[in-house]
Amino acid sequence: MHSLEQEALNLREVQRLEGHTDRVWSLAWNPATGADGVPAVLASCSGDKTVRIWQQRSNSSFSFDCKAVLEDRHDRTVRSCAWSPSGKQLATASFDATIAIWEENGSDFECVSTLEGHENEVKSVLWNASGSLLATCSRDKSVWIWEVLPGNEFECVSVLTGHTQDVKMVQWHPTVDVLFSCSYDNTIKVWAEDGDSDDWRCVQTVSESNSGHTSTVWALSFNVTGDKMVTCSDDLTIKVWGVDIIRLQSGDVNTSWCHLCTMSGYHDRTIFSVHWSREGIIATGAADDAIRLFVKSEDHSQICNNICPVLDMLPVDGPSYKLLLKKEKAHAMDINSVQWSPTGNMLLASASDDTTIKIWKLESMQ
Repeated sequence: MHSLEQEALNLREVQRLEGHTDRVWSLAWNPATGADGVPAVLASCSGDKTVRIWQQRSNSSFSFDCKAVLEDRHDRTVRSCAWSPSGKQLATASFDATIAIWEENGSDFECVSTLEGHENEVKSVLWNASGSLLATCSRDKSVWIWEVLPGNEFECVSVLTGHTQDVKMVQWHPTVDVLFSCSYDNTIKVWAEDGDSDDWRCVQTVSESNSGHTSTVWALSFNVTGDKMVTCSDDLTIKVWGVDIIRLQSGDVNTSWCHLCTMSGYHDRTIFSVHWSREGIIATGAADDAIRLFVKSEDHSQICNNICPVLDMLPVDGPSYKLLLKKEKAHAMDINSVQWSPTGNMLLASASDDTTIKIWKLESMQ
């Protein structure tokens, strides 16, 4: 990452994808595509009640075409979409309080399951790393965990009620079955299975009292190794958190996440989306229509203001992050989602209220 910090970089728009007729809320790259000669596939979902599947023309080209429109299943905004780890199924979450599971069938997609139970708008859906569990969250303040059973059956195994407001996003840890949820109540909650009872419980609440956010937490993302998490908020800050990953992976789900760093002063409007690339670049999308990229700084004079006692392996001043670049007017309106391609090719997708999706390439100007 040190070399990246020194380079002059440019975020170049390579394509604008048009077709949605209302704001685009969320994006998901299919994890089974984009490498080994398989063209990349991207899903997008919108206030127009549809989901669009975009496919790269060839592995060498940055041109994407819309290959399918998933419609007539949700009768309100589709707020979130997520591919299963195998890339064979797509889950979509809607303001109509349902979650749909789609499977590719020849050249088309068919809905093979509909999950019901939330009282109102479902805001986020995500599969765990093995594809055995699905998490959903809603404006009804609850987080649901569904077990994936044979024959496209899904069974709700736990309803988690700890948040006091609308839950904006669920995110699984990349290597351990621990679930994170962030909410309008300004907190992030960490959930893990109770070894004795098979039920799930809250093992940590990250709130203002332990260096957390002071307003709605919109999104969170993990680095590739899962020992750090980044969160973004309506309080105009990005925060980086760390965990003792050895303890966590050895089964100690009570291992606490500690505040490492706060990046403030970079945004003057709500930060809606944050995503950490495989190479360690943090992207944000915000209500000021700009995309910003941050990297870990090698300059330890920028001292972070919090020392984590649990993570004594860190330098005393903790890590700090710096702005790598800011793309002004990346879209004409709010940016709701930024997502790095999982294949590490420096492609970034962004989705906006302006009804478009853009594909960007981060490249050296030299």
